[in-house]
Amino acid sequence: MNDIAHFSLAIFGSIFAGGVIGFEREQRGRPAGFRTHILVCLASCLLMLAAARQAQWAWMPIPGAEVVADPTRMAHGILTGIGFLCAGVIFREGFSIHGLTTAASLWICSAIGILFGIELWPVAFSGVVGTIVVLVLFRVVETWIGQQMAADMTIAYARDKAMPEDDLRTLLKEYGFRVKRIGWRVSAEEHRVEHRLKLVGKAPLRTEELATRLRGMDEVLEYDVEPRGD
Repeated sequence: MNDIAHFSLAIFGSIFAGGVIGFEREQRGRPAGFRTHILVCLASCLLMLAAARQAQWAWMPIPGAEVVADPTRMAHGILTGIGFLCAGVIFREGFSIHGLTTAASLWICSAIGILFGIELWPVAFSGVVGTIVVLVLFRVVETWIGQQMAADMTIAYARDKAMPEDDLRTLLKEYGFRVKRIGWRVSAEEHRVEHRLKLVGKAPLRTEELATRLRGMDEVLEYDVEPRGD
């Protein structure tokens, strides 16, 4: 019973840590949220609890053999494995890459679980506090210093009515957007030309005003403006 009580402190600590970090991601509508972060942190904790107590494993070494246990190998394996899970929440669409912050939160959640598993309580709880500060409070700092936000944009024209690049840049500048990348696509079948752009601007982005302007332009067949988050 003493062992159960001892393990419970580490297990419930990892559940708490994963829940706190995952709650912030859940509130932001990210693909890896509340339960995912809890499971990552809990799994890391359980594996390290097991690795740190290999002498209690139910297996018999070769008689006369000297067994040297190295729990750090388990930590290396956990952090390597979590990389595959993190890769699953990172995706690319157009010029933009999304999910990096969520992947980083999963990775640090796993590291905190490892710390709970080896019972480094001060370091583990400090990691939880530090992670929440970065995810929540630093977002306020970003707003205060003038956060730069990104948006993907596609504009389609009739083949003979495509807007010159300089005119398009001037138009976007009126609404506070700066063009980071611009690409062209010509469709022979549909007889149209597309501009594909990666834009940046200070929050809040004036996407509604820009959309209204584009809607009134006869040469624009269709457009898509999509702000991007972390």
